[in-house]
Amino acid sequence: QVQLVESGGGLVQAGGSLRLSCAASGRTLSNYVMGWFRQAPGKEREFVAAISWTGVSTNYADSVKGRFTISRDNAKKTVYLQMNSLKPEDTAVYYCAADFTRTIISSSPRAYDSWGQGTQVTVSS
Repeated sequence: QVQLVESGGGLVQAGGSLRLSCAASGRTLSNYVMGWFRQAPGKEREFVAAISWTGVSTNYADSVKGRFTISRDNAKKTVYLQMNSLKPEDTAVYYCAADFTRTIISSSPRAYDSWGQGTQVTVSS
């Protein structure tokens, strides 16, 4: 199995930036699609971004396109989410997840097999 640990969350003013990291222990992440999701209080978990195992293909939710960038360093077993121009509506707990099954990026939480515990991102207005 793989354990995923997110870090880098915090409190930031609107317009600011944060970089989230997701570090894996256990099995390698090299062969797997990795995704970022978020969940705000009272809302369902929603897709943010995902990246193919090669890092060549990425997919983003419309709400974050042009502001967020997902990347990965397979040698370090780490996935990143660079978040710029943050808005109060980006406030949520952010989770990283690994899809052990598919090679095609999915935006559905049900496609992902392993999840981290989450890191809180709060954007003040």
